[in-house]
Amino acid sequence: MTFSPPEVIAIFGPTASGKSAIAEDVADRLDTEVVSADALQVYRGLEILTNQPSRPTRLVGIRDLQEEMSVGEFATLAHAAIDELVREHGSAVVAGGTGLYLRAALVDLEIPPAPAAGARDFWERRYDEDPATAYAELAARDPAAAAVVHVNDRRRVVRALELSEAGASLVHARDRLWTDEMRRPTLVVGLDVPPEELERRIRTRAAEMLERGAIEEARGARTNALSKTAAKALGIDELATLPKQEAFERLVQRTRRDAAYQRKWMRRIPTLVLLDASVSSEQVADEIVDLARAR
Repeated sequence: MTFSPPEVIAIFGPTASGKSAIAEDVADRLDTEVVSADALQVYRGLEILTNQPSRPTRLVGIRDLQEEMSVGEFATLAHAAIDELVREHGSAVVAGGTGLYLRAALVDLEIPPAPAAGARDFWERRYDEDPATAYAELAARDPAAAAVVHVNDRRRVVRALELSEAGASLVHARDRLWTDEMRRPTLVVGLDVPPEELERRIRTRAAEMLERGAIEEARGARTNALSKTAAKALGIDELATLPKQEAFERLVQRTRRDAAYQRKWMRRIPTLVLLDASVSSEQVADEIVDLARAR
């Protein structure tokens, strides 16, 4: 098999693995820019909570907190940003914190149809009234989706019912997601950090967020209604409502859980090259650039 030199360097890893710093170092070495593939870094007003990079990065801070952001909208913006950077600089670096958004940036996903107005609220109410009955309805509508979704997984049961009503299937969407076909020649790198080191980084990061004013940012963000997407920002409710020490511990717990979920995503990405990210960002960046040039 022959490989084309990668035009896109995609970097993915769990929260606190050092994605942003490594991506910036790689971009500096390739004389290009970073495109963020993070569902929450798109929002203005959550600079601390979403750990937004300090230097200009594509698709960071482009939406107000009251605005929704869909995967389809993000894919269009990401493709345009990547294509522009490749055209002008020969390459682009994509830093992913949200697995689905990373994949949307790298491939031509067949985005499932948008649910009808009010469909999500309808199915959420049905599920909350009786999860077993909602799951049984899913099994009748889409047996293949029901076979891969647990009855207690509220989010995915609701999403599967939405899709079934729109004539699509959660299973088909998942199968398309894991294709190894990319829009452009791409090197996908996963950052691996030993559990003990990742835990230390998570706690350090949470403490630094509080020192920088994360509590005040969370309270300020919640003074107005948030979009459903923005309301998912890690720790926003805890920091705005709990005493400082309790908020810190809850933030650490949420971050730890988020990092574990991202590690699961990382293992599923086809063609991913796993690198040790316990060393300095400069060392990891050098290794990534060497890998890209060896293709």
